[in-house]
Amino acid sequence: MRGVAFVAVLLLACAAVLAGAARFWSGATLGGDPAALARVHLQPLAGRVVSVSATGADGKPVPLADDGGRLTPTALVAPGEQIHVVVVVRRPRWVGWVAGRTAREQLSVTTPAATVRDRWPTLAAGEQLQVRFDTPVDRVRAGKGVVDAGGARLVSLGPKPPTGSLAIAAAARPWERPGDPVTVSWFPRTPHPAVQVSPAAGAEISPLASIRLTFAQPVGSARPAFSPKVAGTWRLADSHTLVFTPGRLGFAFGSSLHLRLPAAATIVQGGAQTPAAAVDWTVSTGSLLRLHQLLAQEGYLPVVWNSTGADVARTPAAEVAAAVDPPDGSFAWRFPNTPTQLTRQWNAAKVTAITRGAVMQFEHENGLAVDAIAGPKVWQALIADAISGKVHQGGYSFVYVHTTLPQLLTLWHNGSVVLTSPGNTGIPATPTQPGTFEVFEHIPVGEMKGTNPDGSHYDDTGIRWISYFHRGEALHAFNRASFGTPQSLGCVELPLDAAAKVWPYTPIGTLVTIENPS
Repeated sequence: MRGVAFVAVLLLACAAVLAGAARFWSGATLGGDPAALARVHLQPLAGRVVSVSATGADGKPVPLADDGGRLTPTALVAPGEQIHVVVVVRRPRWVGWVAGRTAREQLSVTTPAATVRDRWPTLAAGEQLQVRFDTPVDRVRAGKGVVDAGGARLVSLGPKPPTGSLAIAAAARPWERPGDPVTVSWFPRTPHPAVQVSPAAGAEISPLASIRLTFAQPVGSARPAFSPKVAGTWRLADSHTLVFTPGRLGFAFGSSLHLRLPAAATIVQGGAQTPAAAVDWTVSTGSLLRLHQLLAQEGYLPVVWNSTGADVARTPAAEVAAAVDPPDGSFAWRFPNTPTQLTRQWNAAKVTAITRGAVMQFEHENGLAVDAIAGPKVWQALIADAISGKVHQGGYSFVYVHTTLPQLLTLWHNGSVVLTSPGNTGIPATPTQPGTFEVFEHIPVGEMKGTNPDGSHYDDTGIRWISYFHRGEALHAFNRASFGTPQSLGCVELPLDAAAKVWPYTPIGTLVTIENPS
């Protein structure tokens, strides 16, 4: 009995050893490969591979080809992507009895990613641009072209201009697509540290433009500075590049930008090398069409603006962009009975008295210098009001004077004639200038001095309800025995009651038309 037990134990031990050996020699391993995504290694008793699958980081399947155990994606994958590979092996039947019918192996692989070693090379005259990578690469996308690298680390991109920049992206393997591009900027050898400037120095730029400075040497702690100061922020895009983003309303329209560099440098632009301590640009002006659109939209014109598309979004970026490239649409008169003396002066494509008057009224209401010119501060204030939805509340007034007898002044406001009154214009020796003019001074009481036709001087104090519109000519009250004939020295004189009614309707910017007989 003892012999039988011993034999049984021995047989069991042998079976256990045999089972262990079968399991050990029938497995499979997954490992990396210098060319493929992964490689399957089968043990002598492993049998055959029955399935191979892979999924990307997004959980989507990655199709694979199995070439003698080398697993290669059949669709391009991204560099630096983590891919999970699963291999299932079926063992021979007799091995399966003791080791299990199948074996399953898993491996997570990160696809190789190539990095540019030097993004700011310096080239000698005539030298080709070469880009060095930290790993061998299959191909390089340079700008719009593709270069076959053939597994090299150093890739020649051919002759280039003396300075420039290219977006470079590389694929380390044939089954990868090129990675995210990086900018490679190259420089000539210069006496002072070289810098590339974008937009180009001296160019006219958009108010929304970002200023980009790429230096041949790493950026230090010092920063360039605008003079005069400009709202905005500098950021370090990389170790060699500074980018300035202007404030919410961009650079002021029509302004000049002067940027002092931290140290003397050589600006490299095309084939030119310019030693400089500063860089200058001019900012484009807003379009006249958009000026009229905004003035109409905000209630300073006798016309309204109707866009053919969607309204401009009330954001700084959208409003500034529209100022440079106005939307399509049309203008229409706000009131059906607008006087012909006013309608014949409107031209959306030209600066007229209507434009100047509206700008003057806007400047006055916003505390700006009144010069009838839509300069940088006017544009910024107009855009700020457009964003906030602020509109002019005073309505639109217009004054016209007939110099035929009897001479009459008509005050028109928001589609209605408010007042018609006889008035006195200038005598033949000092006639009232015909034309259309903008009120530029508006005072309730003042002193008027001048020279009479005979050479004597006058000095009248306590003159009421004065609105100057052309040099020393004004609408104002004056004590006369009669009105309706030429009696003044160039002004338009009105009875006291009429002048008091007219004055509130003639703030700075109001148009006054003097019509002489034809």
